[in-house]
Amino acid sequence: MPSSRFPIPQGTLDMLILQILSLEPAHGYGIAGRLEQISRSVVRVNEGSLYPALHRLQQKGWLRAEWKQSETGREAKFYSLTPAGRRQLAVEKDSWARLSDAVNLIFEEGSR
Repeated sequence: MPSSRFPIPQGTLDMLILQILSLEPAHGYGIAGRLEQISRSVVRVNEGSLYPALHRLQQKGWLRAEWKQSETGREAKFYSLTPAGRRQLAVEKDSWARLSDAVNLIFEEGSR
């Protein structure tokens, strides 16, 4: 039986992280959990991909990080979007919509 999980296309993880954090601030484990939950377990991100992406987004000025107490009582680094991150998310969503529309046109052409 084929797996319901597949690799995320390059560059997509950053956009997904920005989207998750547009909903509310979260720590890394929370981000990974929300991605998996919302995608119905299709998108699963491992720590080796998630934390470098968070660091990269923070260096670009799209995220800020703050140490806070998590729901388990432990200190965790919570990430939130900066105004620049919100603007970047809008750019990413627009680009994704244009690409998705183009791919759908190509698929529709093949089914005629």
